[in-house]
Amino acid sequence: MNQQPMQLALPGFERAHATWRQQYAAQIGDRDRIYNRSGIDIKPLYTPDDWDSHRYVEDLGFPGQAPMTRGIYATMHRGRPWSQRQLVGLGVPEDYNARLKGMLAAGASAISLIPCNSVYRGVDIDEVDPLILGTCGTIVNSVQDMDICLRDIPIDKISTALNDPLPFTLLAFLLAVAKRRGIPWSRITGTSNQSDYISHFVANHMFFRIALAGSRRILVDHLQFTNKHVPNWNPVSVVGQHMQQAGATPAQAMAFTLCTAIQYAEDCMARGMAPDSFLPRFTFFFDLSISFFEEIAKLRAGRRVWSRLTRDRLGATDSRSWHFKFHAQTSGVDLTRQQPLNNITRVTVQAMAGLLGGLQSLHTDAYDEVFSTPVAEAARVAVSTQNILRDEARLADVIDPLGGSYYMETLTNQMEQEIEKIIVQIDDTGGMYSAVESGLVQNMIGASALAFQERVERGEQKIVGVNAFQADEDSARHAPLERPEPAAIEAQLARLKAFKAARDRASVHAALDALVAAANSENQNVFKHVVDAAAAGATHGEIIGVLRRELGFGEPLVIV
Repeated sequence: MNQQPMQLALPGFERAHATWRQQYAAQIGDRDRIYNRSGIDIKPLYTPDDWDSHRYVEDLGFPGQAPMTRGIYATMHRGRPWSQRQLVGLGVPEDYNARLKGMLAAGASAISLIPCNSVYRGVDIDEVDPLILGTCGTIVNSVQDMDICLRDIPIDKISTALNDPLPFTLLAFLLAVAKRRGIPWSRITGTSNQSDYISHFVANHMFFRIALAGSRRILVDHLQFTNKHVPNWNPVSVVGQHMQQAGATPAQAMAFTLCTAIQYAEDCMARGMAPDSFLPRFTFFFDLSISFFEEIAKLRAGRRVWSRLTRDRLGATDSRSWHFKFHAQTSGVDLTRQQPLNNITRVTVQAMAGLLGGLQSLHTDAYDEVFSTPVAEAARVAVSTQNILRDEARLADVIDPLGGSYYMETLTNQMEQEIEKIIVQIDDTGGMYSAVESGLVQNMIGASALAFQERVERGEQKIVGVNAFQADEDSARHAPLERPEPAAIEAQLARLKAFKAARDRASVHAALDALVAAANSENQNVFKHVVDAAAAGATHGEIIGVLRRELGFGEPLVIV
């Protein structure tokens, strides 16, 4: 990627270019350096001097073919529209079911379930203050709760993403629901959307439930089990979103994500798994900041690097293993409490970057997510944003429409170089597991976060309504979603108590004892026993409590 572009025979080019440079210098003078969030200098104009179109096959190729820069499928959005996967979490299971049906009716084409914060913390709702329950997501403590969440939903016909940190109790509940409904697990599709324990250790501490070594073991067990028994499920979603929202630059976020994926792949290979047996089910999850062109270049460069890594480093020969399949979410970090209706514009720009970057599924934030779980009107606007971009703006008509732009191709190459430099740095420390265990990655993210915040405070990075174009505004018109009714929470607590009382206690104890034995055995699959325990009636908190006792409580490394 360090080759200089070939000089093309363009009559009059040099003379016209020199004239423009003189005119530009005369009008602009010596102004401050302009650079993007990844620290790459941005020139005022890009020409054939920056990118040589003779490198088309090497740098771009065609969609569905190496190097995958232009997309992983031949038809991309023209033949495979992206999934509108709105992340939804709300109150008690009945609340979620009603909101989900409304979102599907509004145009969402896949399911996503965000659990209550108590679930993320790894406990049941009878272990915490009722005041916090159902405020940030849906309460799901048992197979009964999952059944209600998905009442009347054809789970064998629609893809389901579960924000489900390991040990993946939500998937265990989903599989139990499928079994109750007589649905073969081979017909269940979707993603373990928070399977990336390294991203939790680094940047999303509430999700980091079990100690690092135990987490490493459970993830590979989960992947092995689902590959065999739930073959259309994506057990690995490597998350760049958390690290970027914590302050990593777009180039760093992509590099760290790829390093994490390499780590997981090498862990699977060390278990004796062939790369082509698991890589086709690897997926990724990225944040989309408002740095429009930079985000598009990040995604195009990441797709190219992953295609090359899977072939040259991991030894994959199946073209499906080279596919860089990713979900993206517009960045909540860019949204502001000041003048929140401006967030609709921010989300639209972010979404366009993801679509032009070739994503496979998209969540568009609601403008009021800085206050609470979205109100119904804001959620409809978020869904409609995607509908407008697809059906009115017609962004799905052309594959990789910015491909061939001198600026876009130069920036994609520069992003690739930045990504590769960071991958080498992580490799030199022994890989991503060692790099996060030592705190190297956390320190890099912290430095980037501080540098960006200092730019904001100096006014170099303008944020409308925050440090520029400020205006008085009545915040009462943007009231957050009301807390769940206390009566609904009390009813949910009573439901959990009744569920626990009615189950076969002997079966539950036997299943949890078997889970203990599996955790202490080198030969048993831990996730199989999580599934068995869920089906027997064990709750979310009981399952995680057992594994925390046997494998250690998750305590992230805090860098000061």
